Amino acid sequence: MEVAEEWPEPIVRVQTLADAEAVPERYIKPPSERPNLNPGTALAPSETGSLPVIDLAGLSGGAAERRATMLAVSDACRDWGFFHVVNHGVSPELMEGMREVWTAFFRLPMAEKQAYANSPKTFEGYGSRLGVKKGAILDWGDYFFLQLSPHSIRNYDKWPVLPESLRATTEAYGEELEKLCRVIKKVLSATLGLDEGFLHRAFGEAGACLRVNYYPKCPQPDLTLGLSPHCDPGGMTVLLTDDHVKGLQVRKGDDWITVEPVPGALIVNIGDQIQVLTNATYKSVEHRVVVNAATERLSMAFFFNPNDDLPIQPAAELVTPEAPPLYKRLTFKEYKLFMRMLGPGGKSHVDFVKST
Repeated sequence: MEVAEEWPEPIVRVQTLADAEAVPERYIKPPSERPNLNPGTALAPSETGSLPVIDLAGLSGGAAERRATMLAVSDACRDWGFFHVVNHGVSPELMEGMREVWTAFFRLPMAEKQAYANSPKTFEGYGSRLGVKKGAILDWGDYFFLQLSPHSIRNYDKWPVLPESLRATTEAYGEELEKLCRVIKKVLSATLGLDEGFLHRAFGEAGACLRVNYYPKCPQPDLTLGLSPHCDPGGMTVLLTDDHVKGLQVRKGDDWITVEPVPGALIVNIGDQIQVLTNATYKSVEHRVVVNAATERLSMAFFFNPNDDLPIQPAAELVTPEAPPLYKRLTFKEYKLFMRMLGPGGKSHVDFVKST
């Protein structure tokens, strides 16, 4: 399959549209896809809710506390596919440092940012769209995408030099998030009744990347979305969000639940590859982002993924005559190519690679 080398149309930075009186037509979603917002910036009360909050300090407690913590993780993965974690080991200073350096980057003069403009070939760098379909309805957001690990694939030409502390802060944050993901891999493996090293072996030499999402204020937030409904294709995602400004919505049944921020917490969500490996015991859940008229919002998605070349398939221990394998065997690289062929979408793409 050919990978597009360039965007199909000239790129418009959403940040340049923040002070417009109206949302341009290219960003207006069909009525059925628009968020249900009250006038102004408030969200409909029926749509707000809290994800499970899990204190990872319980993993270091006594046997009963450890069992309770692991049960909470298991329940969250089965019921929500998302959960907050606190006492996660990432320092508040480092988290705040990430917010500061990346907010400062997006406030640089446009010419400084344009030096890192990306293309659909790798998506690395400064971007404002994800799909390559000409004439597609776009999302109300800009972003910066970086490869973090393995170190051999880092392209430092795409790493901003300003602010001066951005590179060191981002590297330190990436190292801490990888440590956290290794812990979560062990917990998820054990909660499935498998040995703690199962997901470590399934992932192989894991890869990690970061997408910093910048959602400018929007003159008509009821007409558009910061990020359209989707499921994450990789292994797991760890999200650093704004401690005060809401935006993330998670699908729960037929409803969109607006996630209440938990100061100091990180959000973990299951990706498609873990759904495959667990034979859908743990779910990759659809989510989206809404924007508001009052203020900008920044979030950082850390994607922790299996090795590109290892085959991913349901764990043999989770397959029985009553629970046959639901998914075909594919490498993560093959899965990503399959996603590109299908294009951006809502429900998890694993729906299209089910066994027959």
